[in-house]
Amino acid sequence: MATRALITGITGQDGSYLAELLLDKGYEVFGLVRRSSSENFERIAHIQDRLTLLSGDLMDEVSLINVLRDSRPREIYNLAAQSFVQTSWSQPVLTSETTALGVTRMLDAIRIVDPEVRFYQASSSEMFGRVRAIPQSEATEFYPRSPYGVAKVYGHWITVNYRESYNLHASSGILFNHESPRRGLEFVTRKVTHGVARIKMGLDTEIRLGNLDAQRDWGFAGDYVKAMWSMLQRDEPDDFVIATGETHSVRELCEVAFAAAGLKWDDHVTIDPAFLRPAEVDLLVGDPSKAHETLGWKCDVDFYGLIEMMVASDLAALRG
Repeated sequence: MATRALITGITGQDGSYLAELLLDKGYEVFGLVRRSSSENFERIAHIQDRLTLLSGDLMDEVSLINVLRDSRPREIYNLAAQSFVQTSWSQPVLTSETTALGVTRMLDAIRIVDPEVRFYQASSSEMFGRVRAIPQSEATEFYPRSPYGVAKVYGHWITVNYRESYNLHASSGILFNHESPRRGLEFVTRKVTHGVARIKMGLDTEIRLGNLDAQRDWGFAGDYVKAMWSMLQRDEPDDFVIATGETHSVRELCEVAFAAAGLKWDDHVTIDPAFLRPAEVDLLVGDPSKAHETLGWKCDVDFYGLIEMMVASDLAALRG
């Protein structure tokens, strides 16, 4: 009988790549989806006939208990969240309800229905915020700088707490920024690559951005979901930093993206104070050595390959 997995956030970037990976490994894959008029199934349209989608919500623990009883998964990947940092400033309570308390509701549903389930929590490099050490490892102190980062710290520690209190197989992946052609347009990488494609096609003349000096550790989402799966195959649950170990600025992102389309970035980028955050995270760069050694994980796509892949995809979509 095929191993069963439940993915929350299956319609998102990571959920779609993880669903593909698990299907390729012969899993029976269930996805948790909210009943909402605006749900977007675009990222999973090509595999939707191979998935079982179940209605439920991280805001409603009873719905989660019912979904677990209906699907009886061996593995649960909790990728659902209000995941956009900028939105967390205007919707801090909603962010807390889904990104923090949603984790508790899912862990509690596991405790009630089947404590043998293996659980993956999507933690975030935004938990490090105003960084206490460079690079950041599993031992680095958290200092979140946004309501999203604060909510992710809660989600992370409640996962540790349930692991230690109820002996659950619950692991967290502290993922640094990971991107792809499926990234939402509100994220800076995709905003840039999509903007470059539109400028190249003569549809726009500029991209408006905030802090060009912000530095991030950017990897490919398709590589990062492999680490999630690896964590749940281990006998012992644990927490892992998943990152490239390299950092690049938003300015460098612009240089690479525009060059991929044969353009000069400084002809088209405008600084707009509206895109500056109330509290900025300056330098995120992860130390993935534990994941390398313990999981045997590494990333196959580097920063330059990632940005060029995204620009090519956005150009193809516009031409198509």
